Amino acid sequence: MTDPADLRPVTTEEWPAFSRAMLEVFGDEPIGDFTERPPAVAELDRSLGLWADGGRVAATAGLYSRQLTVPGAVVPCAGVTWVTVSPSHRRRGVLTAVMRRQLTELHEQGGEPLAALWASEGSIYGRFGYTPATWRAGVRARTRELGFRPGVDAGTGSVAPTDADTYRAAAARVHEALRRWVPGNFERDERWWSRQLRDPAEHRGGATARRFLLHTADDGEVTGYAAYRVRSAWTDDAAPDGTVVVDEVRARSTPAYAALWRYLLDLDLVRTVEFGYASADEPLRHLLADPRAWNSRTLDGLWLRLVDVGRALAARRYPAPIDMVLEVRDPFCPWNDGRWWLRGHPAGAFCAPTDGDPDLVLDVDALAAAYLGGTSLGTLQAAGRVTEVSPGAVTQAATAFSWPVTPWCPDQF
Repeated sequence: MTDPADLRPVTTEEWPAFSRAMLEVFGDEPIGDFTERPPAVAELDRSLGLWADGGRVAATAGLYSRQLTVPGAVVPCAGVTWVTVSPSHRRRGVLTAVMRRQLTELHEQGGEPLAALWASEGSIYGRFGYTPATWRAGVRARTRELGFRPGVDAGTGSVAPTDADTYRAAAARVHEALRRWVPGNFERDERWWSRQLRDPAEHRGGATARRFLLHTADDGEVTGYAAYRVRSAWTDDAAPDGTVVVDEVRARSTPAYAALWRYLLDLDLVRTVEFGYASADEPLRHLLADPRAWNSRTLDGLWLRLVDVGRALAARRYPAPIDMVLEVRDPFCPWNDGRWWLRGHPAGAFCAPTDGDPDLVLDVDALAAAYLGGTSLGTLQAAGRVTEVSPGAVTQAATAFSWPVTPWCPDQF
């Protein structure tokens, strides 16, 4: 078994070896100067590496300092990244040591009460208390079938292409206004916008460079943005059969949102739309005359872990009052294991350890699944992951943990 003490942060001088070891496990080719110097978003003091004989890097991991929107609040969240273990060190407890080191340090140092990641494989992180807290819709549909319902108002504003710099400045303002209302959204400072908009040719999948749109209202204010690519194709009989690959569409009003989508769906020579990171409840579906045309499959999005149950539950808001005791089972983070008295309402919350009798019993990953409001505690009870002790407790808790906005995370890291 690997001792967590064997892990240590990587230095700037060690970054080339560290990054190459990581890319080798992920099966990726180096792009740009990634292997020569750490990217701007890197926090090497929050990285972990395991060095094998001969100075070879056998395991990698890191954390980003992020701000995550949760129901009614914005909460510091540790973004887990760069997690790899060399095949030479599998089944030695290395990944367990990495996860334990990260979570223990966050707890002991009073760091972020939440940790989150994007899982490369769905079977890895559940045993460490992570679980999907947002879901995304992978969409592929024929554009000609995506007509709007009668009466959909696209407004009197305008949609126009723009350059990357203009887009970045305007989109950042719109994103900042919107992200605080959608659980699962992260902040994007200058570093993260640069990362979001990087566009290496190797990642385009045969499509064009990224293209940009802005929606401008009649008063001149930018109220929406979209980023996309086009992948040209032709049928055997020389008919156009291109695809618009959508990266992101955000807007501050329904007319702006509808106008941006109408522009994308009406592109010349395009017959298919692909949108890999749509919300599981993307509003576009509800604008369509034929909702079946929105051909999507549900995929996991952001995986969440409650690092400190008490601080995490006290940080969010609850649309309906809740006053109950939760018995949380968390063998991997024993400081969470026990009973927690939660009192919450729309204006705030309190959560502390208690020896009172529990109203609900659940594992910490079930609590994380419900934390952003996207998975009902009633559904988790039906799956055997929540035990009701006090009659009616599941109904009360499911109502209090719900949220009117579907959680969604468009930012991979």
